[in-house]
Amino acid sequence: MLQSDIQYTKLRWLLTIVGLFLYVLDIWTDIGLALKYYQEKHFVWTGLTLVFVLAGLLVTQIFSYSWYRDDMNDVLLNPEGETTISGMSKGGLAVRHLFGLGVFTRYYHLLKQGFRVVWATTNSYTEEERRDVHQILFCLATDLSMLKLFETFLESVPQLLLQLYIVLGHAECSVMQYLSMVFSFANIAWALVDYRRCLRRSLPDIREMPSGLPTAIYLLYKLCTITSHILSYTLLLILSTYSTIALTILWLLGTTWTHLLHTNFCSSRGLELLYRAVVGVILTFTFFNVKGQDTKVAMIVYYFFYSLVHITAPLLLFFLGPGLQTVTFLLTVSGLILGGSVLGLVCLVLYYHFLHPREKWREADEVDGLGRETETKKKKRMRNFLQP
Repeated sequence: MLQSDIQYTKLRWLLTIVGLFLYVLDIWTDIGLALKYYQEKHFVWTGLTLVFVLAGLLVTQIFSYSWYRDDMNDVLLNPEGETTISGMSKGGLAVRHLFGLGVFTRYYHLLKQGFRVVWATTNSYTEEERRDVHQILFCLATDLSMLKLFETFLESVPQLLLQLYIVLGHAECSVMQYLSMVFSFANIAWALVDYRRCLRRSLPDIREMPSGLPTAIYLLYKLCTITSHILSYTLLLILSTYSTIALTILWLLGTTWTHLLHTNFCSSRGLELLYRAVVGVILTFTFFNVKGQDTKVAMIVYYFFYSLVHITAPLLLFFLGPGLQTVTFLLTVSGLILGGSVLGLVCLVLYYHFLHPREKWREADEVDGLGRETETKKKKRMRNFLQP
């Protein structure tokens, strides 16, 4: 039997179902909220809520379809040149993604293949074959987690920002709004942890981060810093909706930095530009290692700048908009921003100094089949994606 840390277990299969439910509930609560805003004649809020849902849906379909096509055209993954993948033709794939079912298709195939492997009472796999099968499952899970990360920062995070702005800035409170924020936050947390664990596990020469304390510290670091960012942006938007211009500038800076790094994630120039634009959105809310390189200086500059934003946002609202909010509100939100920022940075230092796995399992070479010359497009995609 394989060790538990290198096999796709029954627990992981069940957690995949949990992730699917969170994904569906997050989208449906947002759609329900958009319908509520429409009935109340809040057309701008309706439009923005739907725009975030559609943006996440559209981008994930584009990348999901292109990855399927890449895998189908990869001579290492498809040496016989078959015109189908996972039983689907190119036309069938296009139709599924046209109707927004790309992510659900990937969930279906992962759960189906995973069920055959982890719940089978008997099988004829040798240990080496079993290892390969589990590796394939992790690769499928990683593709899905990468798409979920896109969806999270294009839909869940902006949605959380919008709803906080409406609730805190306009005193518009409802059960549906709170449900939307709860499921958005849960989806963010789930996507971050699932992505980190799946990506590290899918690359054979990278050591997986153990569960327990390291995972908890990493998640706390991410959630605290992202929450501080969102609350700071909310205060700026409450002060003036023209703050959206500042957010656009931050997105442009993140996109430009990603472009200057010359990322090589996609198989086409157009998709690469779209990828860099999406990474710019992600960098607006949290830091990621864009090219898998040493980014200590970049991370220090990033969080120094955002620490200034966390301090400046409450002060600007206090001095320039004294009639907008009460002192109690400002003290409460400021405490959450500064407390979350400090706790997040402390967890960041703890994680990268003591808990982040630096050593590799083994060096990639041509003998064991891990060399870059024999690397599939799928493995190249994973290796060139955002590194946690």
